[in-house]
Amino acid sequence: MTDVSGFQTVNQGEPQQTGPLPFSFSGTGGEYFRIWIVNLLLSIVTLGIYSAWAKVRRLKYFYGNTTVANSSFEYHGNPVAILKGRFVAVILIIAYNLALEASGFVALLMIIAVAFAAPWLIWKSLQFKLYNSSYRGIRFGFRGSLKQAYLVYLLWPLLAGISLLLAAPFAHQRLKRFQHEESRFGSTHFSFDATVGAFYKRYLLFFAIWLTGFTAICVVFGGAVFTMIVSDGMTDARDTASMFAVFAFIFAMYVWMFLVFPIFATLIQNLIWNNTRLGLHHFQSEMKWTRVSFIAITNIIAIICTLGLFMPFAQIRYMKYRVESMTLHPEGSLDHFVAATQAQAGATGEGVADLLDFDLSL
Repeated sequence: MTDVSGFQTVNQGEPQQTGPLPFSFSGTGGEYFRIWIVNLLLSIVTLGIYSAWAKVRRLKYFYGNTTVANSSFEYHGNPVAILKGRFVAVILIIAYNLALEASGFVALLMIIAVAFAAPWLIWKSLQFKLYNSSYRGIRFGFRGSLKQAYLVYLLWPLLAGISLLLAAPFAHQRLKRFQHEESRFGSTHFSFDATVGAFYKRYLLFFAIWLTGFTAICVVFGGAVFTMIVSDGMTDARDTASMFAVFAFIFAMYVWMFLVFPIFATLIQNLIWNNTRLGLHHFQSEMKWTRVSFIAITNIIAIICTLGLFMPFAQIRYMKYRVESMTLHPEGSLDHFVAATQAQAGATGEGVADLLDFDLSL
């Protein structure tokens, strides 16, 4: 309930849930398909201009159907701000193509210029996205500085590239730490406890799993493929068998790629959210890679068989599983926390909204 000042208060006569609070997602493929198909058609008719409004409709639907503690999230983004980001992206693409036609050197300079501009663009986009997200009437926010953005989105990726990806787990940890620790809900900041070592363990585990599968496929199909390459004068029967082995090898590798990347996504999401806190409250993610792989493979098959029309249903399936794998573990009543946060956030001015008028939306 709310008092006369508009702030949320807690009715002492109502039972307060203080145990684990699972996230839920109530969106359906049929509902989202109608939004998706209208967005697609209008974006085509308007030569992409409507895509900014389409993004707002899509995010409002996903936010509004994501709930925790019987309350849903809200999205307040301004389509015009998103359209600005789209125009910037188009201008950069056109400029790059013109530079590429002029000379390779000019194109290289253009790539360098875009790389130096990217951290600022991403920084503005993060501010816009979080400020325009809310829960129970309280806005999220992002306090990270532009200097930190250049470290995270330029320096550390360069380090990862120079090190031949040996520093990729380090860069990944720094990026997620920046995104989470600099985010806030009202006046309460998030924290991030996952270490660089924990990221290296997940990356090494993923590499070991990938290498095991790759080796097994090579052992099973590699002999026949090698025979086809080095043999001369094969009979038609042997040639057919060898060609089938090549096809089976390529198909097995293709399937393995779709199985192994969900493993990585699962390892990383669980690591990130199991080490994220909001004040004293902490999150738990329990995604299973077997389920993620099943969803990914069946989604791809269905999208191919329906010539792309299954796309919105695929997005809903994955989003529903990802959201419902999350649980919030509050320290005490979440209602008390939200009420206190709202009271503190109420003193914060809305003047920053004028600075958050840009969203990079590719």
